[in-house]
Amino acid sequence: MRMYDIIRKKRDGESLSREEIRFFTENLVKGEIPDYQAAALLMAIYFQGMDPEETRELTFAIRDSGERLDFSAVHGIRADKHSTGGVGDKTSLVAAPIVASLGIKVAKVSGRGLGHTGGTVDKLESIPGFKTELPEEEFIDIVNQVGAAIVGQSREIAPADKILYALRDVTATVDSLPLIVSSIMGKKLAADDDCIVLDVKTGSGAFMKTLEDSRALASAMVDTGKNAGKKMMALITDMDRPLGAAVGNALEVIEAIETLKGKGPEDLTQLCVILSGAMLYLAGKGGTLEQAEALASQAITDGSALKVFTEMVRLQGGDPRITEDYSLFGTAPIQHEIRAVEDGYITGMDTEGIGKASLSLGAGRNTVTEPIDYTAGIILHKKTGDRVKAGDVLAVFHTSDEARLKTAEDIFLRALTIGPEPPEEKPLVLDIID
Repeated sequence: MRMYDIIRKKRDGESLSREEIRFFTENLVKGEIPDYQAAALLMAIYFQGMDPEETRELTFAIRDSGERLDFSAVHGIRADKHSTGGVGDKTSLVAAPIVASLGIKVAKVSGRGLGHTGGTVDKLESIPGFKTELPEEEFIDIVNQVGAAIVGQSREIAPADKILYALRDVTATVDSLPLIVSSIMGKKLAADDDCIVLDVKTGSGAFMKTLEDSRALASAMVDTGKNAGKKMMALITDMDRPLGAAVGNALEVIEAIETLKGKGPEDLTQLCVILSGAMLYLAGKGGTLEQAEALASQAITDGSALKVFTEMVRLQGGDPRITEDYSLFGTAPIQHEIRAVEDGYITGMDTEGIGKASLSLGAGRNTVTEPIDYTAGIILHKKTGDRVKAGDVLAVFHTSDEARLKTAEDIFLRALTIGPEPPEEKPLVLDIID
């Protein structure tokens, strides 16, 4: 079997066999396929696509390219959620403790941020002392003790995806449906969960900009997960505006804690309850989705979810006092107000632009090895639909480097559209695929 023949076959629009896909992923991980041939195949897939069977086989090949986690020592049903990436999306920090407080285990393996989207691991590492790398035995022990633990992806999990993602990132082949499905689900299926809820973002801050494309992605991922024997559900949620008010690592953790205290922004609280309810429902907790969501709301109201979060932080080496003393996160030395220059309504937000503005302030990374300023980011005071007057504070920038302000402000203001009439209201959850 030769890579040349596999590339030519896909270039000409033919379907690849299971054996050809396995040959590609196995030899890629061994280092026996040069980058230029792997990139050529990715571009062929980008233009020619893959049928559902090919997509499943690529997903399973990525899953099997490295270590597969064994959570059989976790006591009870295991549920997880995954977001396709957004701006201000800190739902895992809220949903995992909610679900764990109700007896369903959450052994979560999360990723770092790259580009305009944030990563759960980066957010958690803004907590003083918090460890996102743990031996598997300790990780499982924490899950059994408190119900939830969140760690970073190890090098051994889905190594084919790491190689492919790096190549996709520099060859303009990221936004290909079969490549997105196989990347996300290859990693998810390497973990040993019973139920998986997918939060598929759609809009200006998402990989998929249209509802139609988002539905196609959600359906493909749900079908792939079911073929692997998992209970699956996908929610398609709006990312035409950032989620919550905080964008940036420590700022988002603080907002997540406020949400667990019942004081969070309405949109963030609503989505966390819906996602938690879906996880509980799939795990058999609550007879209907609505009843499961009611349980999730109660876990916030009675403080049990916050208690789980605090204990999870302590067991993973973090300082549990952060839930009461936010000064322990540190504070950005520069806080700069962005003010409106005209009256009107915010009729639209280019959410990707908001994410890039936060990135420019130091809150994210352009390359995998770039350091992050955990205190940097944006607190939004106005969002889509809000009325503004000239001089009103639109947002406050947090950064440690004054030289970053001008670029970030230019990006931020270009991302806002102000008009004379308010926009039509849009629901947070646009569809459910199960």
